[in-house]
Amino acid sequence: MPYVNIQITKGATREQKAELVRDVTQSLQRVLGKKPEHTHVVIQEIDDQNWGFAGMLTDEWRSKQQQ
Repeated sequence: MPYVNIQITKGATREQKAELVRDVTQSLQRVLGKKPEHTHVVIQEIDDQNWGFAGMLTDEWRSKQQQ
């Protein structure tokens, strides 16, 4: 039973999330022969202030990119 956890910052639409779930499920079926009905995909949306990279929080990084 495959379990896939996708973590992204907030902002993806329902349609985008559905496409991710569909594509990941299809890839597991095609590459590993896993049954779609046994595949679980969880999407966790993380607030920008709770995600950091490049030494700063994402909300701060995005703010600097707009300057």
